[in-house]
Amino acid sequence: MAFSKSFPKTGEKYPVWEEVYLTEEEEKEQEERAKKENLKLMKECIDSAKAIISEKGFKEYQTDVINMAIALFEKISSHSIYWKENKAKEKFDEKFSKK
Repeated sequence: MAFSKSFPKTGEKYPVWEEVYLTEEEEKEQEERAKKENLKLMKECIDSAKAIISEKGFKEYQTDVINMAIALFEKISSHSIYWKENKAKEKFDEKFSKK
């Protein structure tokens, strides 16, 4: 099923909600974008975790580094839904801001 998101189209007394759908290609593109960003972010989180552990003088046990990296990743990572919602908003703006 295609991803969709509703946005309020303002200008009248009451907003009219418009449903914006992503094509299957757009949805897959945003999922791939999120995957690439998350892989890059996880690598950065591993490096950050190593640096934090080293800076604090703790021993660099692999499981500790990975657990800290996962905690960092979960705290700051973007999910694919974020990218899909952004793409839907972009389509909404293109469709309704010209009028």
